[in-house]
Amino acid sequence: MREVESAEKYEVVVREYEAEKDRSGAEAVDRMCDVSPSGGVSLFMDHLGDPVCRVRNSPAFLMLVAETCGPGNGEIVGVIRGCVKTITCGKTTPRSSAGGGMAAGEAVPIFTKAAYILGLRVSPSHRRMGIGLKLVKRLEDWFRSNDAEYSYMATDKSNLASLRLFTHHLNYTKFRTPRILVHPVFAGHRLPLPSSTTLLHLPPSSAESLYRRIFSTTEFFPRDIDSILNNPLSLGTFLAYPTQSFSYTTIHHFLTRPPKSWAVLSVWDSSSLLQFELRGVPRLKKGMAWTTRAVDKAVPWLRIPSVPDLFSPFGGYFLYGIGGEGPEADKMLRVLCRNAHNMAREGGCRVVATEVAAGEPLVKGIPYWRSLSFEEDLWCVKRLADEYRDGAVVGDWTRSVPGTSIFVDPREV
Repeated sequence: MREVESAEKYEVVVREYEAEKDRSGAEAVDRMCDVSPSGGVSLFMDHLGDPVCRVRNSPAFLMLVAETCGPGNGEIVGVIRGCVKTITCGKTTPRSSAGGGMAAGEAVPIFTKAAYILGLRVSPSHRRMGIGLKLVKRLEDWFRSNDAEYSYMATDKSNLASLRLFTHHLNYTKFRTPRILVHPVFAGHRLPLPSSTTLLHLPPSSAESLYRRIFSTTEFFPRDIDSILNNPLSLGTFLAYPTQSFSYTTIHHFLTRPPKSWAVLSVWDSSSLLQFELRGVPRLKKGMAWTTRAVDKAVPWLRIPSVPDLFSPFGGYFLYGIGGEGPEADKMLRVLCRNAHNMAREGGCRVVATEVAAGEPLVKGIPYWRSLSFEEDLWCVKRLADEYRDGAVVGDWTRSVPGTSIFVDPREV
């Protein structure tokens, strides 16, 4: 199915991406469009020959291209990706446990089918022609055909063109402002793990049981969490708690008798899908970063925090499913982040990253460098459906008060 629109002199065809035909053109558009439009340093993304990689692991996904017909016939000038999944959008407290197996007063999740837009790019030479608007509208039509009730997207708060498109022309509203936290991987040395903390590598089935217990009512929690945990890109789920005289043999044992403090996270191998590169960095800063690596290599016993080479293509690991309880939960989480750093070092990565809610209570346990991080990402949302199909949701999610935590799906990073 094709949709043909006019953009000044050009006829523009908006259609589904065809790998063999469109790969080089789509990659060219992506290369021309940096992630940060504010000028100066820019983060470039390489999809490693698969422009669909950022949505391919989702339950339902689609990539569209905009192609000119006329002058410059057959040129790809725009791309967009999207996916649809079932996630938690809120919670409710039943008055009774009849038929549900839940105790009275225990919160249960409210699920919705939500769509996510990412990777919208339009060639600089073809902007201000309405191509981005056409791509989004066509993708929204596909969302509706897949019964999505909401659509949301993420952008840099300084990307005024993107915000104008979505909030002024497409009726999206500003919704959440999570933080993207990035920590460099020190190639010269491993980070020590204290013997006072015990680490458990959970099998996917145990991780699923734990996550459904602690995150089922958290915003954006995916109902198919089992698919994520069993994906080959998910390198493991790790549980940390203070070393004690006894150990946990099963997840049921842990859930029925948890320690006073504990933390959990999972590690996702983003480097197998994407490579990044910082461009536009001043030579002086590059030289200073090189100096830290040289000194760290020469005197590794000093454990100097060195800046890895982020000015050539590099990969990273993404931390998701961050949670925990107790007065020392942030301490336990810091140990887990150190373990993830060591995993990334062994995997040849140069950064470890995560994304958390603006009010995440465990943020003190997440080490990051402010110079590499984004303190305020911006998510915008739009309600697509006129009515709720199952009648379970009261009110409009777009107007809900943000919770302290969110669950960021690693499949769409």
